[in-house]
Amino acid sequence: MIYVGLFIFSCLLTYFIKKMAIKKCILAMPNERSSHSVPTPHGGGIAIAIVWFLGLLYLFTCKEMDTKLFYALITGLILSSISFVDDLYEIRPKIRLLAQAFVSGLGLYLLGGLSQIDFGFFVIENQVITNILAFFGIMWFINLYNFLDGIDGYAGSEAVFLALSGWLFFGGDYFLVLVASVLGFLVWNWHKAKIFMGDVGSTLLGYTIGVFTIYHQNHGASIFVWLILFGIFWFDATLTLYRRYRNKEKLSHAHRKHAYQRLVQSGWSHSKVVLYALGINLILATLGYSSLHNKALLMGSFIVTLGILYGAMKMVDQRKKFE
Repeated sequence: MIYVGLFIFSCLLTYFIKKMAIKKCILAMPNERSSHSVPTPHGGGIAIAIVWFLGLLYLFTCKEMDTKLFYALITGLILSSISFVDDLYEIRPKIRLLAQAFVSGLGLYLLGGLSQIDFGFFVIENQVITNILAFFGIMWFINLYNFLDGIDGYAGSEAVFLALSGWLFFGGDYFLVLVASVLGFLVWNWHKAKIFMGDVGSTLLGYTIGVFTIYHQNHGASIFVWLILFGIFWFDATLTLYRRYRNKEKLSHAHRKHAYQRLVQSGWSHSKVVLYALGINLILATLGYSSLHNKALLMGSFIVTLGILYGAMKMVDQRKKFE
């Protein structure tokens, strides 16, 4: 099967990149934001990106992908390239943000925009409103995925969960390509990580999930189905950002206040945090699936999701107070 081959290629490519990163001293050094204590090679997301784009190209040439979706996803190549340069040389934040805005706008345009936002009991169809929200939504997904890539196996396992859920919910072999691409990387990223993903991988994954969200809304599946599935990431990132703002912190400063980081500080291993998150994700998948097939349950499932995530956050707060 092509997906087994992609997995093996991703695994071998990640290993090669790890060796090259060590040789060239491309290492993530421990700092005030990191949850690791030793210098570790980074940039393993290059393997994810290469295998992902090759897999997409294969599906497209075999006419097994919608043209709009293919062009929107392949636009992520621009983002990955810029993020790779950022990993190596640290691009200025304004330039990075402009690049992300360009890619978000282009991807949204290639998808044909966001036609509507379905709340289950009413629908927003104003194209100005839907597309402004979609643009900033993609931008937020890009950045929050980067924020949540901080411990071994966390960002990668979330991508595998989302891709498998997408495949089970909607079909589409592109989801299996994503699974294969990320699993090969995870072989070397699981605790203890031999290599990190880097911005080149995390920003690409955030952008990709954003594209999926809009594409499937345009094809009848409410955007809230993806918000339920992706809840554990966007809820943590958004609530943490709000709390830091409320504390009058400078939001551009590095920190270790996300829920997953505080769990590690409280004594949990990286693997335990990942498994805990996956357990919550299984519940969210059940809620997402029920709302996918019964729109009357959509907002109820979303509200239950918020309740579950808030409860999980309170548990984290008890173990390690947000300060």
